[in-house]
Amino acid sequence: MGFIEPGDEVIIFEPFFDQYLSNIEMPGGTIKYVPMHPPADGAERTSSAANWTIDFDELEKAFNPKTKMIVLNSPHNPVGKVLNKEELIRIGDLCLKHKVIILSDEVYDRLYYVPFTRIATLSPELAKITLTVGSAGKNFYATGWRVGYLIGPPELIKYVAAAHTRICYSSVSPLQEAAAIGFEQADKVGFWDQQITEMKGKMDRFCQIFDELGIPYSVPEGGYFVLANLSKVKLPEGYKFPDHVRDRLRDFKMSWFLIMELGVAAIPPSEFYTDERAHLAEDWMRFAVCKNDDVLEDAKDRLRGLKKYMT
Repeated sequence: MGFIEPGDEVIIFEPFFDQYLSNIEMPGGTIKYVPMHPPADGAERTSSAANWTIDFDELEKAFNPKTKMIVLNSPHNPVGKVLNKEELIRIGDLCLKHKVIILSDEVYDRLYYVPFTRIATLSPELAKITLTVGSAGKNFYATGWRVGYLIGPPELIKYVAAAHTRICYSSVSPLQEAAAIGFEQADKVGFWDQQITEMKGKMDRFCQIFDELGIPYSVPEGGYFVLANLSKVKLPEGYKFPDHVRDRLRDFKMSWFLIMELGVAAIPPSEFYTDERAHLAEDWMRFAVCKNDDVLEDAKDRLRGLKKYMT
């Protein structure tokens, strides 16, 4: 909000975290959506989240003289994709060519299971145009604290500081102190490596239920979400959905069905899309593994109830 003026355009990859939209539209910006394409065989086989791909011809066409900023998210929510170095270089080259600011949302930067690269580290030129978003709440599993941070050059940070001061002024001081101590101690006690090992273990154990049921999924490269393709699960004909669900896409109906019939809550990923492309997500479902192991084991047991609805 410190950069966008009425008429400015911001590029966002779809699917996207919904909070981006209001922060662009409130100051009068216009959003240009570029799809991240799901794997063509996602309904038939399990594969890496890396197979959600960017069409760079589509991306380049989204740039124009009105483009002010591009928003990146890696590791990605909800896909779990970590943008690789080659992808980041190509994105960075386009931003340098068109003089566009990069806002890199890296709030899951301590949860990666493949090599992770920060776009701002690729060159001094990219560092000058990049703002990196971090989250102590995500890093330390204390999301209710709402403590985040921003890394960037002074000439960009000053505009953010001006907007931030007039929106919320600051976060709660004791929580800032706690987050600072957390970062100081994390390296000393090996917290980051332990966190990766634990979360990857939870992910692998939870996804065993999809392997057991023959449900394909995207193997996450980072974060704590997994997208499973439930196209093999058939909703019972004539099932009674409430009015606010009845006319929604299949993933919304599936989400309701899972809650009511199995007692398992999952997020319909079409919520991360515009109406135009929401159909791309209607066979997928986002599950979170950032839970105690006993909860995950209970969820796996409940999901076995899908067998009778599968073809």
